[in-house]
Amino acid sequence: MKKILAFSLMLLTCIASWSQPLKSDEIDKLVNRTLETFNVPGIAVAVIKDDQVVHMKGYGLSSIATGRKTDENTLFAIASNSKAFTSAALGILVDEGKITWETKVIDIIPEFRLYNAYVTEDFNIKDLLTHRSGMGLGAGDLMLWPDSSSFTKEEIIHNLRYLKQTSSFRTKYDYDNLLYLVAGEVVARVSGQGWDEFVESRIMKPLGMTKSAASLNRVDDRSNMIDAHVPVDGVLQVVPMYSSTLLDPAGGIMSSVADMSKWVMMQLNRGKYGEGNSKQILSERAHREMWTPQTIIPVRNPGPYRSHFSAYGLGWGLTDVAGYLQASHTGGLAGIVTQVTLIPELKLGIIVFTNQQEGSAFTAITNTIKDGYLGIKGNDWVKTLKESVDRNRDEAKKITDEIWKKIEVQRSKGVKSVDSRVYTGTFTDVWFGDIIISEESGILRLRSVRSPKMKGEMLYYAGNTFVVKWDDRSMDADAWAVFTLDKEGKAESFKMDAISPLTDFSFDFQDLSPKRKEEK
Repeated sequence: MKKILAFSLMLLTCIASWSQPLKSDEIDKLVNRTLETFNVPGIAVAVIKDDQVVHMKGYGLSSIATGRKTDENTLFAIASNSKAFTSAALGILVDEGKITWETKVIDIIPEFRLYNAYVTEDFNIKDLLTHRSGMGLGAGDLMLWPDSSSFTKEEIIHNLRYLKQTSSFRTKYDYDNLLYLVAGEVVARVSGQGWDEFVESRIMKPLGMTKSAASLNRVDDRSNMIDAHVPVDGVLQVVPMYSSTLLDPAGGIMSSVADMSKWVMMQLNRGKYGEGNSKQILSERAHREMWTPQTIIPVRNPGPYRSHFSAYGLGWGLTDVAGYLQASHTGGLAGIVTQVTLIPELKLGIIVFTNQQEGSAFTAITNTIKDGYLGIKGNDWVKTLKESVDRNRDEAKKITDEIWKKIEVQRSKGVKSVDSRVYTGTFTDVWFGDIIISEESGILRLRSVRSPKMKGEMLYYAGNTFVVKWDDRSMDADAWAVFTLDKEGKAESFKMDAISPLTDFSFDFQDLSPKRKEEK
């Protein structure tokens, strides 16, 4: 017995020395180094362990324009971390017996249609949440992104039928946002409340998330809220916060790390909360479904955490790290990125919010904190990720520099390479609407009627190929425009694609097929 006791004490001592979580002052140093390395104005961090908040703090500035400090109550847009709230809302409705995960979407939204009739008929609630529709990455996001479009929710749901499948139904992971908009509409029609009202009353209020809101437009007190920051030519500038309510079920929630720590604790307790976990937001059964792999994601490199599987659940990304299940999600909008990471077996939650769009910043912080709890030593994540960022940027810059060089050479020669009359006119895409190409003071320009921020100069490249240089340089999404001519030598259609490999996938130019609009 004494031998067993001695062995147990020795084992506990070994585990304690092996696992050495960062102390608060070490997290402070880590975050401040991250702020400087990745040129991020402000970051907020919370660490939850064993139902206790062991670290919670804001760092840097919530806005370079005002000089406001960031604290634990500063409101950030959590972006796609909103998706887990939408999944939880549907889980509540499943618990109440109003729907099942297998309920067909057309039974709730009869006008719902996808490109393939069979897929439409078989498409269920779970399919809305798992990125396996067969539509391509970010399909149709231009109806929401950038934040200026005039599309309505009804139009977006209608236009889903025009987005062609790029893979077979339920066979491949391709991240999408639009189907979470549909999921929000399911919540509204089944519950009789708007998605935003449902999330606030059934999730946020019970948990005591008093400063949070389901949408930027529902934030009453903006005195402690970030500004979004985007680097333009290496210099940070404040950009407007994304404000369209259409995206809310996919990415619209505003919250602080203080409030989100309550959400994380509920998640770690499988839907339970309150003193002694005596209350419940949703059942353990419903919660288990959210953390069950639904769509497999190929693992190409096990990486430092020896990960053997990757999958998407319902509003959560799932993988294994050093032998433990990890449930996590990231989020991004113009000028902000966020990450929530949970390791349920360790009762560990890590929340990192930033007000700049460099994702390596939250990864460096999350991974370093995580390593402490996993007993992993020797990784300098700030250094490693900065080198990766610089390498990727350099590679992308080589590509774009060659393109701009060729354009400038032709300009310097004063070569008039195009007859503007060939390309001017109104072109229309079945789901994106009209795109007008016009000549203004001898310059070809392109603008979208339904998405006003998408306007810019068309610069001749070669043949019937142009580069569209957007007026709003914070978009960082210049694009190819390649025209097809008819037998009379006039442009009848064109295709678009991003010129930089670092362009955000929500600029899904490749899904457009604008054709010249017949003159009446």
